[in-house]
Amino acid sequence: MSAYSVTEPSKASKWAAGLLVTLYTIITLLPLVWIISTSFKTGPDSISYPPKVFFDPTVEGYVNLFTTRTRPAVSELEALPPPDGLMEEIARRQGTIITGPSRFGERFMNSVIIGFGSTALSIFLGTLAAYAFSRFKVPLKDDLLFFILSTRMMPPIAVAIPIYLMYRELGLSDTHLGMILLYTAVNISLAVWLLKGFIDEIPREYEEAALIDGYTRFQAFRKVVLPQAATGIASTAIFCLIFAWNEYAFAVLLTSGNAQTAPPFIPTIIGVGGQDWPAVAAGATLFLLPVMIFTILLRKHLLRGITFGAVRK
Repeated sequence: MSAYSVTEPSKASKWAAGLLVTLYTIITLLPLVWIISTSFKTGPDSISYPPKVFFDPTVEGYVNLFTTRTRPAVSELEALPPPDGLMEEIARRQGTIITGPSRFGERFMNSVIIGFGSTALSIFLGTLAAYAFSRFKVPLKDDLLFFILSTRMMPPIAVAIPIYLMYRELGLSDTHLGMILLYTAVNISLAVWLLKGFIDEIPREYEEAALIDGYTRFQAFRKVVLPQAATGIASTAIFCLIFAWNEYAFAVLLTSGNAQTAPPFIPTIIGVGGQDWPAVAAGATLFLLPVMIFTILLRKHLLRGITFGAVRK
């Protein structure tokens, strides 16, 4: 019998590993930090060369993001009464006046409705399908699982035109329901495969004991399997939400007004006289928050969701 000795990493190895992790973290976070800092710059500071690292912060970008403005003549601007509130004051400093709210809030809410709605539906259907594949004898199970996975392999552009024509005929184009169903169809393959792996790890004996105690199959599923699979459900929800939240190709093709989400709207933000980069950065910063908060709330489940199946009992 051969014996294997576990050696403690040397101090130099620990320092090297720590340095690499720190360097990778800095490189990864630098674009995020730059976007957030740009959202607090003025227009000239955002395009200055060399780029400004130290600047006087302002919320000008956020004011421009949530309002529409116009640039009147100097005489008209001077004849106006004093600004009413911080937003008006910031607009006056730029030589503009606020004419109304922008549509960013509406587009942001569309992202929330479509993103979280499709995620909830994907998890619901994916959990039921994964349980069926895991616990029952399904004819052609392997072929069906491969077919479900193959839908994830197709690039969106390959099916974009047929889906557009189909949605136009069914009246689902530019609707919340249409986008929720589409994102659910794309995410269902990921949900089924991930959740099947988690349910496979739950011993069948737990359900058999519940059935002997008088539980129905559905009661055993709800009271035994679901609590045990909570980690997998949470981590799968994160991955499904990230896709639905960031998806761009289908959103550009199938939405234009009522159901347009934030990703295709943010690049179209144009300020008075040119591209308003602080407003674009402000929109990107706010767009990051829901997914970031959702991921932080479920972070304890995420690591196991990524590494499931690596260690099995």
